Amino acid sequence: MLDTNNPILKHKAGLPNLAEELGNVSSACQVMGVSRDTFYRYQQRVEEGGIDKSRRTADVKNRVDEATAHAGVTSAIEQPAVGQHRSSNELVC
Repeated sequence: MLDTNNPILKHKAGLPNLAEELGNVSSACQVMGVSRDTFYRYQQRVEEGGIDKSRRTADVKNRVDEATAHAGVTSAIEQPAVGQHRSSNELVC
């Protein structure tokens, strides 16, 4: 039986647990409102080392530095009516 305290993963962990308790995959899927294909994907992830293994990591190369992010947030707070394109143009200049 799989046990987790992470609220994000409880739904994914609950499905295999429910199927084990009921002894029927179809009934568990119907109760949880997911397809049997989803159940088998979750089951495969558990067998491979954990449900949360499939979560992707952030792509750091697509991020801006802290100073640019702070300038963008400050600009958005000070001038909420200014759109994305105008803000971008003003920050570049």
